[in-house]
Amino acid sequence: MADVTQEQITEALSTVNDPEIKRPITELGMVDTVTIGETEIVVRLLLTVAGCPLKDTLTRDVTAAVVKVAPAHTVRVDMGVMTDEQRKAMQEHLRGGRAEREIPFAQPGSLTKVYAVASGKGGVGKSSVTVNLAVAMAKRGLKVGVLDADIYGHSIPDMLGVGDQRPTQVEDMIMPVPARIGDVEIKVISIGMLKPRRDQVVAWRGPMLDRALVQMLADVYWGDLDALFLDLPPGTGDMAISMGQHLPGAEFIVVTTPQQAAAQVAERAGTMASMMHQRVVGVVENMSWLLLPSGEKMEVFGSGGAAQVSSTLSARLGYEISVLGQVPLEERMRETGDSGAPIVASDPDAESAKVLQQIADQLSGRSRGLAGMQLGLAPAGRL
Repeated sequence: MADVTQEQITEALSTVNDPEIKRPITELGMVDTVTIGETEIVVRLLLTVAGCPLKDTLTRDVTAAVVKVAPAHTVRVDMGVMTDEQRKAMQEHLRGGRAEREIPFAQPGSLTKVYAVASGKGGVGKSSVTVNLAVAMAKRGLKVGVLDADIYGHSIPDMLGVGDQRPTQVEDMIMPVPARIGDVEIKVISIGMLKPRRDQVVAWRGPMLDRALVQMLADVYWGDLDALFLDLPPGTGDMAISMGQHLPGAEFIVVTTPQQAAAQVAERAGTMASMMHQRVVGVVENMSWLLLPSGEKMEVFGSGGAAQVSSTLSARLGYEISVLGQVPLEERMRETGDSGAPIVASDPDAESAKVLQQIADQLSGRSRGLAGMQLGLAPAGRL
């Protein structure tokens, strides 16, 4: 039997990533001991919490990695639990020495594009647009996260099929829940995941809402993201103001229906972004028409809503705000949202899925503009 060394096993284990944190288990201090016997190799892993839901995945991945370098040995994986000191050490390592309440996406060097999806009123399909744009970007190979900031009407977890899951907590650091949609993965966090009971009602006012937003931005370990989508509550209330204060570099996507009443209040959401010195990147019109069997388009909610919002905000804010796309009203989009399988992944040939994918491609392919954004500069005094 060929000899296998400790170094070979350690190198093999360095290729195994923690399923939640997406970093090597050797780097995270999760490998406690490796014992090499004549016929058996025993790897003892330390889990962050005793009831880790992904320990079977870790066992499978560790076994597969070790078998590659020691095919003549059997592999056994033992599980232990980190001490408080070990968890704190891992937390400090992941934070890289940063202050605990620091929001990484608000830092000058952040490369994550933050999109706040807003609407003037409820019922326009803002959450459906959010999850589908996030999945569409992930399909293009980007690392994407979704933060459900709609505190009172949080529906994002159900739409992504993770409504019954809860995040893992390491000390006071929270791991986002991974949502697997087809062959892509989205990182998700929602206030609904942090409640003791799923049916508990959230009845908070300004300071509590602000605290919840900061927790989901700063205490959650998001890792390296290319894009983060925030599903905002309807209207221009406390959450929109807090978001503007904590994420000054975020860009707004305004969602409306063709209906004039919806368009008028959607304009207020875009104006609020300007008041907070944030840029409106475009308007999405949802439920634009219903395609009948005859091929005729029935405009159930009228027409022209997005064009009206685009025109009004362009004039009001002083830069061009385009209509990113018009998403038709389709039963499949509602069905796939209810089943936790967004339409861009589960039925990519549907007309609404094609439009949403095109919108995501526009967003991911554009450079970050400066129009409407706060630059953090102050006028200098005259000499």
